[in-house]
Amino acid sequence: MGKHLVLAGGGHAHMTVLARLDQFVGRGHRVTLISPSPYQYYSGMGPGLLAGTYRPQEVRFHIRKMIEAPGGSFLEDRVSGIDAAGKRLHLASGGDLSYDAVSFNTGSGVPLGSLDGGSPNVLPVKPIENLLRVRETLLSWKEKRPPRLLVVGGGPAGVELAGNLWRLLRELDREGNISLVGGSRILKAFPDRVRTLARRSLENRGIVLHQGVRTKSLAGKVALLSDGASIPFDLALVAVGVSPAPLFRDSGLATGEDGGLTVNAFLQSPDYPEIFGGGDCIHFAPSPLDKVGVHAVRQNPVLLHNLLAALDGGPLRPYLPPSAYLLILNLGDGRGILSRRGWTVDGRLAFLAKDYIDRRFMKKFQISGELKEEA
Repeated sequence: MGKHLVLAGGGHAHMTVLARLDQFVGRGHRVTLISPSPYQYYSGMGPGLLAGTYRPQEVRFHIRKMIEAPGGSFLEDRVSGIDAAGKRLHLASGGDLSYDAVSFNTGSGVPLGSLDGGSPNVLPVKPIENLLRVRETLLSWKEKRPPRLLVVGGGPAGVELAGNLWRLLRELDREGNISLVGGSRILKAFPDRVRTLARRSLENRGIVLHQGVRTKSLAGKVALLSDGASIPFDLALVAVGVSPAPLFRDSGLATGEDGGLTVNAFLQSPDYPEIFGGGDCIHFAPSPLDKVGVHAVRQNPVLLHNLLAALDGGPLRPYLPPSAYLLILNLGDGRGILSRRGWTVDGRLAFLAKDYIDRRFMKKFQISGELKEEA
């Protein structure tokens, strides 16, 4: 008799399972996908989506069609609680759903903390759909004065967003003021050469960098900084790091310090072997992982194998994180910065390499006619 697999979230680590759902259905198993949206946007192409380098159809997967076409079920909902002992999920809509095995790939969010998240002018960079909202706002800008744009966060996301906001304004032939509050310093976890190249790129385009300070408040369309300075803004994008939702901790499951679901080398809960997870929402107990997309992408085949094994029996396969990974920043001017193992390359070829890698990943899983859809 078949069993019931539930996929909570249609993120990047679940793509291979969705693309090969026939392997589950063909063995008599039921598969249900729970997601708040029928689309899943690829975060790696988010800054390019903001700038207009990519159309929405080029950076999203139609996960509802992916699950339903082979015979699975889609629930447009969100998991609000987990009864691990009873093997049941509580849904935001008020219902419950039982499972034999469940895998979480619910991603992460931007914790606004003391920053004002109630204003429509202050948007976290996740979900990626927020970048479309910023783009639409600037496309329909009716004020006579130039828009004042603020990016909060000096990591890779903040740097890419600042550069691509510049690209968007240039494409619109519109003046604008862009500021980036980078905390202690931009790209602090990267080699000096990467930081220098990124800083020069942004400053040469008139983007104002505030380093050595942090943002204390964004209330009233004014950013108050830790040094007492203030920056008025019309739109603020917050990219101050990501963390999982409190779902796992609130449900009494083992978690890491950031609240991510604790999993072993098999991407499996050590306390509940029928619970799995991948991507940004997990705490990888063997060794904490950076919140970068490469892990979610590489966890794809491991989750496929292990979820089948959890349902049918058989040995599990461990996830072996790469000792080093490639990171390429899209600077928004047709150039990129490539970094790996201390090796740094910048220029047009770096961006083209990123573009090729991203498009290849999308092509592999855009199996539901996404590119032919209307926006």
